Amino acid sequence: MDPQNSPYGHQSYGQSYGQSYGQTEPVYAPEPQPQPRLDAGKLWAGGLMTAVIAALTAVVALLLVRGVLDVPVFAPEGDGLMGNATTGALAGGAAVAALVATALLNLLIVATPRPERFFAWIIGLVTAVMVLLPFTTGLTWQAKLGTAGVYLVIGIAIGSLLSSVARGAVRRY
Repeated sequence: MDPQNSPYGHQSYGQSYGQSYGQTEPVYAPEPQPQPRLDAGKLWAGGLMTAVIAALTAVVALLLVRGVLDVPVFAPEGDGLMGNATTGALAGGAAVAALVATALLNLLIVATPRPERFFAWIIGLVTAVMVLLPFTTGLTWQAKLGTAGVYLVIGIAIGSLLSSVARGAVRRY
């Protein structure tokens, strides 16, 4: 068939844009993508500050739940607003949880693609477990809700702060 009379225009089958059948255009390698580089000092400094804030968040949440809402969580009613040693243990536990989350984040940044997604899922699921945990006990409904609220606020603080820390600690070159 004459290319001029082809129903597909001026080009015959096997020819495209002036090239004969079998010839290909040169293939260029894609440009290398910038590799993320972790600034571990910034990550761990942010993790340490997150631990401090998580501990303070625990104390403030307990003051709110015990003092303002008058719900006896983590201590018997007679222990007062600041409670007993469990207040310190909860604050210390929140700080340790933030440091463990920082170590997890460090591992995810170094070893996985899209570490922020994995981190968000892990923190979200751990927070959900901690929030649901009081509902498996024989506490009163007020104490269950108060305890769940304290855990939720601590989980949100750790997750949101460390997500921001990670964005600042990873550089793309």
